[in-house]
Amino acid sequence: MRKKVTLKQLAQELGLSISTISKSLKNDPEISQATIDRVKKLAKEHNYKPNALAVSLKSSKTRSIGVVIPDILNNFFAKILLGIEMEASKNNYKIITVITNESYEKEVDYLDMLSYNGVDGFILAISQETQSKGLVEHFNEILKDDIPIVMLDRVSDEVYCDKVVVDDNQAAKSAVEVLVKQGCKKIGVVSGIHKLSVGKARLQGVKEAFEIEGRELHYLKLRQNSDFLVEISNFLKEHQFDGIIGLDEPSAVSAINAANMLGLNVPNEVSVIGFSNGLLAKHSYPGLTTVSQHAKRMGKTATKILIDKLELRADRYLPDTKYITTSIVKRGSTK
Repeated sequence: MRKKVTLKQLAQELGLSISTISKSLKNDPEISQATIDRVKKLAKEHNYKPNALAVSLKSSKTRSIGVVIPDILNNFFAKILLGIEMEASKNNYKIITVITNESYEKEVDYLDMLSYNGVDGFILAISQETQSKGLVEHFNEILKDDIPIVMLDRVSDEVYCDKVVVDDNQAAKSAVEVLVKQGCKKIGVVSGIHKLSVGKARLQGVKEAFEIEGRELHYLKLRQNSDFLVEISNFLKEHQFDGIIGLDEPSAVSAINAANMLGLNVPNEVSVIGFSNGLLAKHSYPGLTTVSQHAKRMGKTATKILIDKLELRADRYLPDTKYITTSIVKRGSTK
């Protein structure tokens, strides 16, 4: 029996997205006639037949939500996913979760696949590679198909959709304030997320807080796949800091470990504060003082916004940005 050809196979053969293939087969005016002709010619050669189930799903609501997460091993995103599932289940929606592993290509493929197979809307955090490259057209293509998107945590101003974030700029200023109030004179900043929107916003908040107090910024960008302990140890030895702000949880915990390795007492000689309040923060020694972003609440909020939009319960229909309030969770890494 001849094997059925899928939209994905047609897309791969022509070097086009699944969305473009689908639109071409429907004579969508957004697609050029030349592309439509190419697609239809190849579809005819392969005797392509539309998936009847997929077509029926596209024509009606499926009460399913596509959730696109960049890293499931990150406890922050795991908590977000928990919040999404709880709110979706409460409203009789199912979630279909995919993990991009920070890949732009996987992100594009998953969005195409899930949108074609009938999810009603998306909740997503942008992958690191996508943010580094500044590519957002695949999100805008989804919105053109009238499939709503709610972005959370990692977002793009170039995509006109609902967003759920924390005020990372202000959160970073709160972190600086914690160290200043306990008397830290020289504060260093370390980051493993300098390419991400959240990392940039947090760094800007630190810069603004330092400028007000006339402090000099000492900033270490941690390279991917590098030895964080070695890099931070050298940073500490060179500048003799009495305070460290880690703009992400792994860099903050690595700062505690580097200080311990150098024989420095945390927090009496070096105080450390970080972000996220995940498992690493709770189980480091001493425990890491963090800015908690309330990830589960973020997931619930994003889901409620999407469902309200899908069921037209929202009292406003234009995309908006919802801010989640942060809080400081104090542990042993600060005085």
